[in-house]
Amino acid sequence: MKSKLFKSLALGLIAVSLWSCKKDEIRTVSNVTPAGTLTASSTTLNLVQTNGALPATTLTYPLATSTGYVVPVTSTLQFALKGTNFATPREIVVTAKTYAPTITEVNNMILALGGVVGTPAQVEVRLKSGAAANDLTYSNVVTLSATPYLASAWIYAPGAYQGWNPSTADSLISLSSNGVYTGMIAYTTGNLEFKITPAKKWDVAYGDAGAGKISSSAGDNLKAPEAIVKQVTVDLNKNTIVFGTPNEWSLIGDATPGGWGADTDMKGVNDGKSTVYSLKTTLGVGEFKFRFGHAWDLNLGGGATLTPNGDNIKVTAAGTYTITLTVIRTGDKVTGGTYTIVKN
Repeated sequence: MKSKLFKSLALGLIAVSLWSCKKDEIRTVSNVTPAGTLTASSTTLNLVQTNGALPATTLTYPLATSTGYVVPVTSTLQFALKGTNFATPREIVVTAKTYAPTITEVNNMILALGGVVGTPAQVEVRLKSGAAANDLTYSNVVTLSATPYLASAWIYAPGAYQGWNPSTADSLISLSSNGVYTGMIAYTTGNLEFKITPAKKWDVAYGDAGAGKISSSAGDNLKAPEAIVKQVTVDLNKNTIVFGTPNEWSLIGDATPGGWGADTDMKGVNDGKSTVYSLKTTLGVGEFKFRFGHAWDLNLGGGATLTPNGDNIKVTAAGTYTITLTVIRTGDKVTGGTYTIVKN
């Protein structure tokens, strides 16, 4: 009798346990709404710098929700240049059903995505919704058309190479005012030390904090690695500095210090337009040409008016010279240039 009673109790407990598990399973089911329709109040945007604080467009969309067993869900707007298939999009997590970026924000985003100042661009936008990486849905794609403008910011690099004078120091430029600045500085022998200042004065100055870092509280001067033209990049978001080799216009030829085997880099004006380059260097008797990107694909030579693939330029007397190159462009294409060469 006891055996039957125990068996009945055991079967009852198992049934309750199974019913409880089934009930729990029902409770863990979540229903996440798919990404809905994305619309824009305007898709042809007029980007004018003086109107930078005004909305460029208003994007409207539904927010992701979950029902049943509620789980965290997010709605994210993705922006990418048309044709990139959202390979490396810029993402903005949204918590309201509309998003109205300003003209400045849209302009900076286009430039950050790889758009070119003054060149029409198309940016694709879509809504990404979901609760996890393997449970995402996407809305329709809206294409925005706009031409970005030059929205630059500068910092300065006073140092021994120019007499430690902030008012005349070389600048580094950020084309999209995103906190990352770059430019070319021509350091000279024995004059490698410098600092970074946000303005043309000594009120705030960034020094060497070690390991590629800079700090406004660091007393030590920054120091260039070599006495040549260097590409200097400062990131004030991360407080870092990087020195690189310019990959722009240079001199090459048997009259130059590197001969025909190595480029002597020119310093560009750090204005974001990159049309004027200069260099003070020693030249020997011989010939040289100007070329871009340390390659022969684009080179200039000839007489006072330079032409692509023109003749070598002759140097008849050795000495120290200041050479200035002005590049002529038609649209984005280099069609020629002019130069001056002055013996010092």
